[in-house]
Amino acid sequence: MTPPRAPFASDPARSRGRRHFEAPAPTRSEFQRDRDRIVHSTAFRRLVYKTQVFLNHEGDLFRTRLTHSLEVAQLGRSIGRSLGLEEDLIETIALAHDLGHTPFGHAGQDVLDDCMKAHGGFEHNLQSLRVVDKLEQRYPTFDGLNLTFESREGILKHCTRRDAQRIEDREPGGVAARFLTGGQPSLEAQLCNLADEVAYNAHDVDDGVRSGLVTLEQLEQVPLVHRYLRESLRAYPQLTDKRLLADTIRRMLSQQVYDIIDATRAALDTAAPRDADEARAAGPLVRFSAEMRHASTELKRFLFANLYRHPVVQAQRDRAEQVLRELFQLYLTDPSRLPPDFADGEDHARACADYIAGMTDRFAMKEHERLTGTKLIPS
Repeated sequence: MTPPRAPFASDPARSRGRRHFEAPAPTRSEFQRDRDRIVHSTAFRRLVYKTQVFLNHEGDLFRTRLTHSLEVAQLGRSIGRSLGLEEDLIETIALAHDLGHTPFGHAGQDVLDDCMKAHGGFEHNLQSLRVVDKLEQRYPTFDGLNLTFESREGILKHCTRRDAQRIEDREPGGVAARFLTGGQPSLEAQLCNLADEVAYNAHDVDDGVRSGLVTLEQLEQVPLVHRYLRESLRAYPQLTDKRLLADTIRRMLSQQVYDIIDATRAALDTAAPRDADEARAAGPLVRFSAEMRHASTELKRFLFANLYRHPVVQAQRDRAEQVLRELFQLYLTDPSRLPPDFADGEDHARACADYIAGMTDRFAMKEHERLTGTKLIPS
């Protein structure tokens, strides 16, 4: 049985609304409409062919941006249900948070940011907001998906002060204001940020071991993994390989979920917010316990050193960076190579970044090969 919505949860009936007026839907709440718009968007479909850690063509079992987003949504809704938060808003933010991610994962973001240094830079989180505010073209009278303030606020997870001021100048008191005033987003957005971290760590452990780039023996040196691997073996001494890995990750995920629920409940009891606005004003309330925060950080450090910087991953990253850097220069020097929908005489460099950021891994590889005659990444 689903518990009732808590008083400090976001209420779709009290949303701050959309940038362009639309009459209410007869059968769906405002946040349900947002979620449905994300699911039917072009950018969401493309996530299935965008890299998480391993390039999309390297194996059918490895995570993609789409499967990652679904895992974040599942974790977020599970935790949010126990806390009485607004599940539809959680799902919307989770499914949309990576819409602006480039092909080839963080390698793509780093390349585009470098290419765009003289043109305002590039950040995938800002790009996700740009996708839902401008780049999706599905409605006759406005650009973007016209999402509610609360969904857009949650999508904008990170923002420098410089970028926040740019958004604030266009939208006073809007989704970037909190980065200038030191405020917090909704509890649902805070939860999605933490669920993103939990999902990342768990599935990168899984993919790392499946790929053969890290081993369970290495992971046993990480306290968070060691604890639950030992628990699994005590309960099932015969377990090996896939089943041992799966049971260890399941236990690790479950405990992190319970930890967030307990730590957040304690924070909410102390702050006692009476509504969603008071929850925003109370500072970050969705959290790990101090012990779990430390353990999660240690796991992230291990993955960074042993998986994300593994020579095999780095070699693919180097080739991916070359693909995108050369594509950017080709489009920048010859605007006719861009599709008509991306032609922007006023900001040609941004149009190049928009086009490249929207590519899937395999389309970027094919487009680079078509334009250069060179195949840098074997498929």
